[in-house]
Amino acid sequence: MGNKAVKPFRPFSTHGGASVPHRKNTAEMESVVMPAPSQVTIPMLQHIGAPCVATVKVGDTVKVGQRIGDSEQPISAPIHASVSGVVKAIVETRTSSGASVPAVVIASDGKMEPAEELAPVQVDDAASLVAAARASGLVGLGGAGFPTHVKLAPPQDKPIDTLVVNCAECEPYITTDYRECIENSWDVLAGVYTVKRLLGIRQVFIAVEDNKPEAIRILREIADDDTRDPQREVSVVQLKSRYPQGAEKVLVRAVTGRRIPPGKLPADVRVLVMNVTSVAFLARYMKTGMPLVSRRVTVDGSAVKTPRNVIVPIGTPIGEIFEFAGGFCEEPKKILMGGPMMGVAVEDLSAPLLKQNNAILAFGEREAQLREPTPCIRCGRCVAACPMSLMPLEFMRLYRLQDAEGLAHRGLPVCIECGSCAYACPANRPLVQTIRLGKQLLREKGVR
Repeated sequence: MGNKAVKPFRPFSTHGGASVPHRKNTAEMESVVMPAPSQVTIPMLQHIGAPCVATVKVGDTVKVGQRIGDSEQPISAPIHASVSGVVKAIVETRTSSGASVPAVVIASDGKMEPAEELAPVQVDDAASLVAAARASGLVGLGGAGFPTHVKLAPPQDKPIDTLVVNCAECEPYITTDYRECIENSWDVLAGVYTVKRLLGIRQVFIAVEDNKPEAIRILREIADDDTRDPQREVSVVQLKSRYPQGAEKVLVRAVTGRRIPPGKLPADVRVLVMNVTSVAFLARYMKTGMPLVSRRVTVDGSAVKTPRNVIVPIGTPIGEIFEFAGGFCEEPKKILMGGPMMGVAVEDLSAPLLKQNNAILAFGEREAQLREPTPCIRCGRCVAACPMSLMPLEFMRLYRLQDAEGLAHRGLPVCIECGSCAYACPANRPLVQTIRLGKQLLREKGVR
């Protein structure tokens, strides 16, 4: 290994945030592979953008990795079979976001036979990288679900000079990205070097919060090698553990010092942000040709008997995933897809796991109990906590008045719905819920 004389990295200051408890109970638990369930339900919308149309019909035999859904729309991502078996039905299902979409139901034969056409993928320029990312069905695996191939093809007038690999994982409980760094560190760096080379990116920052020292150590052992990076353009940087450090705008500011203007994207400041598991998956896809058919999820929460990290076929009912983790030690009163700060509550244990889900959490009576809101005391803690420097208490007032113009003027569309304001509020006001209603009001009124 080389000894890089890298100048000390000091994160740029960011506004607000919250010191949430980490509760990374599964951090040192190696991922385990869940056997194929008897049946999977694979929705045709598992990404931001246009839904896919099923390319199979009832009675068709399918194999793992076979494409079963696609769309001609530019912002979309194909969907593949996660088990081998027979297409049992094509039904309407409701995703955790509330959208009703078609879904392909596959009865598994238990064999998990891969599709014959799968083979290593050759990429040698930016166009072939984008094509490979699309063919793989990859979407942002940090939770947002934005199609990765769109990120990898920014407009020509927005050249990218910096790649930020997001390994902050600032939500409590979730440890999927941490386990990716520990278990697949070489894939992480292989993906980084490939994206950097083919897109002509000048510098790369792999951003990890300081509560993950082992991930920082392992990634640095590989990155700090002059034979692979003679110009010292790839760095593993340590950030403070503060929520929401992993939010794109917060992360870009902390790592590069660049501010993303309201309504703009990282590409507008010459930055590409990719989740660490997404980067590692790209490297594996090029080696194997196996598209995105499974993912690692953290199964945790006070109601879960045996918390663990599980690699699960996409479309598996979340109830079966909990069963694989030993079931419940007490009756769950709240079940979340995602973390407790930004996750979505689900009522139905038959709901399928989606590509962008990185955790399923189940909580008992004590943790699920909501405190009653009391009148706002105008203490300003929500303002101090907002990473976007907004005024959440004003959004509540303006929403009660149904003042769409006022909401837009105060910057409501800039809100990232991280929940820092609600976490900081001593009066337990429903700030995030009101903000989401306010955004719905803007859409109804056609106000931007």
